[in-house]
Amino acid sequence: MAEATKTTKKPAPRKKAAAAAAAAEVVAAGSDNTAEAKSRFNAALEEAKAGAAALKTEAGERAKAYRQQATERGDDWATEVKQYGEQAKGKAGELATEGKGKVAEALSALGKAVFDTAPTVDDKLGAKYGDYARTASRSLQETSAKLDAKSVDELGEDARQFVRKSPGLAVGIAAVGGFLLARMFRGRKD
Repeated sequence: MAEATKTTKKPAPRKKAAAAAAAAEVVAAGSDNTAEAKSRFNAALEEAKAGAAALKTEAGERAKAYRQQATERGDDWATEVKQYGEQAKGKAGELATEGKGKVAEALSALGKAVFDTAPTVDDKLGAKYGDYARTASRSLQETSAKLDAKSVDELGEDARQFVRKSPGLAVGIAAVGGFLLARMFRGRKD
């Protein structure tokens, strides 16, 4: 039995040495695997960083391109708005001049009509009332001539000065004029 014990004890140190060697190999292999894993992880991390930087650059370039397109479109729209504004201003000037001419013609025609009826007023109501009609006719003719002689800008400045001097009267005249226009347009719809 003693021999049996000795035989069993001798292989045990060899097993220990073999196990230690195997463990050393596993540790060495594990160290190699760990180093390789770390190396791969670091490479993947660097690749991800490079990809993120590339995406950031691409996003910046796209944003810059979109900003430039928006600026160009905004500039185009601003140019178009200015052109439309100039056209509207020109058309408004033309219409104002045309309207001024029509008002001057209407005042002149009214003055002529009043002057033509002055003799009838003399006959029916008396010379005194006929003179009033002639004076009113002259006043209408003079107003028509003044209106025709002034430009639209001058008339606008005259209106501004009138409003500054008599704001209450200007508001009253505007209210009466608005009322009359409303009545005229309401009458046309009926």
